[in-house]
Amino acid sequence: MYPRHAWAEIDLAAVVRNVRALKGLTLPGTRFMAVVKADGYGHGAVEVARAALAAGADRVGVATIAEAVELREAGIDVPLHLLAEPPAEGAGEVVRHSVIPTVTSRTFARALGKAALLQGREAPYHLKVDTGMNRIGVRAEDVAEALTWLRAVPGIVMEGVFTHFATADTPGDWEFERQVQRFSAAIENLRTEGVRPALVHAANSAATILHPATHLDLVRCGIAMYGLHPSEATRPAVALEPVMSVKARVTYVKRVGLGDGVSYGFTWHAGGPTTIATIPLGYGDGVHRVLSNTMDVLIGGVRCTQVGRICMDQFMVEVPSGVEAAQGDEVVLVGRQGGESISLDHLAAVAGTINYEMACGFGLRLDRRYRAV
Repeated sequence: MYPRHAWAEIDLAAVVRNVRALKGLTLPGTRFMAVVKADGYGHGAVEVARAALAAGADRVGVATIAEAVELREAGIDVPLHLLAEPPAEGAGEVVRHSVIPTVTSRTFARALGKAALLQGREAPYHLKVDTGMNRIGVRAEDVAEALTWLRAVPGIVMEGVFTHFATADTPGDWEFERQVQRFSAAIENLRTEGVRPALVHAANSAATILHPATHLDLVRCGIAMYGLHPSEATRPAVALEPVMSVKARVTYVKRVGLGDGVSYGFTWHAGGPTTIATIPLGYGDGVHRVLSNTMDVLIGGVRCTQVGRICMDQFMVEVPSGVEAAQGDEVVLVGRQGGESISLDHLAAVAGTINYEMACGFGLRLDRRYRAV
């Protein structure tokens, strides 16, 4: 198979340095979960998991059974968590691959217990507590009631309890404080009932960086591990290195005249004779169509403005006067070239979205080239 003239470069050594920097914020003995859901936020789940574990991560987190199975089949044998409750019909796979699921419902708890008994095993799980995000989880005030029906299910054992913060990236937010208080009360209720989970955890990337009191037994880091900050507030607290660069090669160069349009709908017309270069990337690769006529790329270390509507597989840029561009020249969408750079954060801001979404989008179908640890 011939490679495309478009790819993402993934610096695994940067993953290692980011994990070590994040672990450096926690107390000795605090466990570290490397979150590699959505194919490692577009960076490659297996490769990133290996790099994170080499840097001292203790556990790995994913979102789906398929993601967990991929890691197991690649030889990842550390504790592996499903951060959302899977369908009840997947309980057998969860037990078979020694995955630690999230439990939020009686239906799944019973399915998990049945699967564990059929396989002659005991299945550990983590109870998700909803402290106000209202996505998934047993409501904080209902934890004691949930404990009653969980205790009635044979074959399962509670290893941990956790919650997720909605506004940990906003310093001084009162709703964050309310979530912390609700979670503390829920844990105290469990202890009153004689249950002391081995792992209590709440801190995502933002809380790991900004709120050390929430580190508890385990922190769960996703976006920060990839060198991307969850918000501007976290930047002063820790130095992170971007892991992903996105590059391509010019596939076509042509001259156009005054008034000539470019791409669908002719949303851009040349203000005079100019050079247009075609780049083999489009919204099918994560270059959002909303970026049309607003983003830049680097060619020869010079910023070149994207012009016309971004297509599914290609987009065009105007090459400034005095800059040479030829078929095969390297183009940088995200990363450095010469003395210039374009960050994923900048691209996300132009698109009106977050760096998480941009990173995942670039993982859709781009070839990945890994720089080893």
